[in-house]
Amino acid sequence: MALTAETESRLYRSLRAAAGAAAHLVALGFPTAVAVLARPGSSECRGGGGDGGSGPGLCAPDACPSLAGLFSWHPLLMALAFSFLMTEALLIFSPETSLLRSFSRKVKVRVHWALQLLALLCALLGLGIIAYNKHLNGKAHFVTWHGLTGLLTVLYASGQCAGGALLLYPKLMKNWTLAKLKLYHATSGLVGYLLGCASLMLGMCSLWFTTSVTSASWYLAMLCPLLTSLVIMNQVSNAYLYRKRSQH
Repeated sequence: MALTAETESRLYRSLRAAAGAAAHLVALGFPTAVAVLARPGSSECRGGGGDGGSGPGLCAPDACPSLAGLFSWHPLLMALAFSFLMTEALLIFSPETSLLRSFSRKVKVRVHWALQLLALLCALLGLGIIAYNKHLNGKAHFVTWHGLTGLLTVLYASGQCAGGALLLYPKLMKNWTLAKLKLYHATSGLVGYLLGCASLMLGMCSLWFTTSVTSASWYLAMLCPLLTSLVIMNQVSNAYLYRKRSQH
């Protein structure tokens, strides 16, 4: 029996709501798992690299005195930035699963801006920590796909935040309509988010992570950024790209 258009619409909204709820859980669960794994501030350097360095092990006292747990903050800060804060900043605008559905769009925009700024600060701090840790251990910087993608992601996020600030003051861009600015910001923001997810997934291919997480647990961890990226892609596409196409 064929489904009616109304039934299909309800089913589609239910599936989007379920996927959005799962994205909320993953956004919080993934950095929580990383925190348990990395043990921030612990005495283990865990490879001293993070983008494909040596395996986990105790840090030599002469290699990083009083900074033995420096690297352990890098994976947590990056997971917080791109898995939790950035995901929640985008899910705020979800019509099905936003935690601020009853609030005005103005409030949502302000909270989105605040979360994105916090995400950028965490990413910059995480990048600074891994760069300094590499310097302390005499290792080369940004020589792996994870390192290069991570650097590109942080730089891109910085530019995206600067562009987003223009939406708070659209009068500064007199030659652009607000609708067009929102479209470009959402599209470029989606690219930035996908870069962040790609960086997380490449980080899970590093020797540090694959040594600590094995078998089915590794595949489950890889599914986390994949799930949230699909949910965000669907949200942005429905809100901007498909709507824009239907107007022509």
